[in-house]
This record gives sequence, structure tokens and C-alpha cells, in this order.
Amino acid sequence: MNRLAALAIAAFAAVSLAACGDSRQVGSVGVDWTGNDIAIDAVADPGVNGVVCHLAYFNRSFIDRISQGNWFEDPSYSALDCSVVGPLTIGNISLRPGGEEIFREGRSLIWKSLRVTRIYDAANNSLIYLGHARELQQGSGKMSLSVIPLAGEQVTWTNGAPTPATTPATVNTQ
Repeated sequence: MNRLAALAIAAFAAVSLAACGDSRQVGSVGVDWTGNDIAIDAVADPGVNGVVCHLAYFNRSFIDRISQGNWFEDPSYSALDCSVVGPLTIGNISLRPGGEEIFREGRSLIWKSLRVTRIYDAANNSLIYLGHARELQQGSGKMSLSVIPLAGEQVTWTNGAPTPATTPATVNTQ
């Protein structure tokens, strides 16, 4: 058996195993005759009890991988929506402007990943969830965003609430 055939078999096995048994997956919708799917995962925020994000992304089929020639990579496109599903208990989360990553899944053999980053917006008392791809080079502008306003919600901060922002975000109305 030549090297290319052995590599193809190994790639098929890796893709098949990666698709099996993901307990986060809540749905999958077929989008064409080749077997391409849009998968939907439920991602609970590990630092904020009471928030669940639903992340939709594209899964390429074996037939599509053969016909396109790009065996080891899935597209970066994703959609994200986060919801309050119960009382909010906020643990030791990052308050830095860059936030912190709460989810990561590989979208290629090595270099590309799909991520969800949580950012606390102190001025607007909100949690921002950003779904985005990270690539080694030629970063992707493909992203989606969901916001959970904390005002009006039952919120418990386990380490004490951060000090309120002194100036609210300003909006230019001109």
C-alpha cells in the first residue's frame, strides 16, 4: 500500500473517531447529499453557572474532503447564542479586557481551532461571549457574538462583585 493510501485511511479514521460520542452535541442538520452537516453543541460556561451557549459549526463529510482535496480542515464559520438557564453564580472569572477562553475545539489537524471567549463588560454590567476561529497565520474575521446583560438577573458573585464602572459606555448620537 502506498503512503498516500495509508495517509487517507489514517485521516478517515481520525475524522470518524473525532465525530463519535460528543456529549455536548445537541443536534446535527444535514445540508447536502455529500453528508456535510451543521453541528450544534451546548457549551456550559465553566466560570458562570446558569449560562449555556449554543454553538453551531460546519462539519465536512468524507466525500467533501476527497472532492475538495483539503483533508484536514473544517471551515471557520460558526454561530453562537448564549442564554440564562437559571440563577447566575459567577465564580473566579477574568475581568481583563481580553477575557478568557471557555471552549476550544480543533478545526484542522494542527493549526486552526474554534473558540468561545467570555469578556466581562463592567461599564454595561454584561457578559459578552465571542465565538471565533484562531489560526496560526492569516487570522480569520469570521465571528459571532452573544451578550448576557446582568442587570435584572439574579446574580451571585462567589468572590464578591467587582466595583461598578464609574462611567457608563457612551454612545455617539450624531
